[in-house]
Amino acid sequence: MNNSDITIIIPTFNEFTNIENIIRKNFEVLDNVGINGEILVVDDDSKDGTIQKVEELKSEFERLRIIVRHEDHGLSQSVAEGFDEASSDIIQVIDADFSHPPDLIPEFYRAIKEGGYDVAIGSRYMKGGDISNWPLKRRIISLGATFFGRMLFPEITDPVSGFFAIKKDVVRNAGLKPRGYKILMEVLGKGRWERAKEIPFTFKDREVGESKLKLSTMLDYIKQCVDIGTFALFNHDTATWKEWKKIIKFGIVGASGIVVNSAILYTFTEYIGLYYLISALIAIETSIITNFILNDRWTFGGKGSANHRIKSVWKRFASFQVVSVGGLVINFAVLMSLTEFFGIYYMVSNIIGIFVAFLWNFIVNRHITWHADM
Repeated sequence: MNNSDITIIIPTFNEFTNIENIIRKNFEVLDNVGINGEILVVDDDSKDGTIQKVEELKSEFERLRIIVRHEDHGLSQSVAEGFDEASSDIIQVIDADFSHPPDLIPEFYRAIKEGGYDVAIGSRYMKGGDISNWPLKRRIISLGATFFGRMLFPEITDPVSGFFAIKKDVVRNAGLKPRGYKILMEVLGKGRWERAKEIPFTFKDREVGESKLKLSTMLDYIKQCVDIGTFALFNHDTATWKEWKKIIKFGIVGASGIVVNSAILYTFTEYIGLYYLISALIAIETSIITNFILNDRWTFGGKGSANHRIKSVWKRFASFQVVSVGGLVINFAVLMSLTEFFGIYYMVSNIIGIFVAFLWNFIVNRHITWHADM
C-alpha cells in the first residue's frame, strides 16, 4: 500500500467514454500543485470496456488502482468500499462524468489538511454555487431531496452532494449502510465529524453517457433518511444527534404552541364569539411569541451563548417574526382550505396547518434566526 496525500475515489459503471479523460485530468490537477495522490476506481462490473481501459492506464499511472465489484452494486456501496481500501488519510469522492470540476480538488484537500476541517463539501446551493443545464423536473427532484436532507443537517446547504472530501477517520468503524446515490448523507449521519466546510461549485450535467437516475433511487433516498434519523436517536456520539436534539426540542416547543394555539382558538371562537378565522390569527400570533421565548432560551442556546452575544434578543425576535409570517400564511391557508372546501372540523384543520408550518419554521429559522458557523 502506498503512502499518498489523498485518495480520489471514482465510482464507475459503464463509463468507458469518460474514464480515461477523468483519470488524466485528476492526475494533471494533482501534479500541477504538487499533491501526491492516488486514484482508486471502484467499478460495478462494467461491460462496456471501462475495466479494460483502467487496466491499460495502470501501466502509465503508477498510483492508479481499480476494484471490480461483482455483487451488491450501487454508487454508494462502491464509494463505501473505496473508503475501506483507500491508502490515504484524506479521501476525495468525484464522479466520472465531469459533473464535478476536478480543478477544485486542491481546495478540498487544503480545507482538510490545512484548515482542520473533517469534511469538505461541494455545494450547488450556497452563494457561488449553481447547476448548469438541468431540466425543471430534475431541479425540483433535487431541491426536494435537499429539503429533506437539511432537516437532518440544517447547517449543510447541499447534504446530497456527490462531490466531497473527508478524513478517513470520519468513516472508520462508522457502520455505514449505503444505498442509492447519496453516500454523503450516510457519512454525515453516521460518521464522526465536528467541522464541515462547504465549497461552491457549478454542477455540470454529464458531458457524455447516460444519467442513471431512476424511481428506485428516490425510494432508496427516502429509506436512507429514515435510517439515518433512527440511527441518530440511538447513537448520541454523532454530529447528527446534536442537530436532532434541536429538532426534538423544537418539536416539543411546537407541541406546547399547539396547546396555546388551540386553547386560544377555541376560547375566542366558542366563548367570546369571534369568527373562527379572526380567532385563528390571534392564536397563531400568541403561539409565535411563546414559541420564540422557549426556543431562544432552551432549544438554541440559553443565556450567554454565542448567539446571544452576537444578536440581541429583539433582533432574533424580529427575525423569528418575519420568518414565521411564512408559517402563518401556510397555517392559515391549510386551515381555511380544509375547513371551507373539504368540510373538515376547524380544530382538526388547524392542527394539520400547524404541522405543515412546523416544517417550514424549523428549517428557515435554523438557518436565519439561530444560524451558527460550523
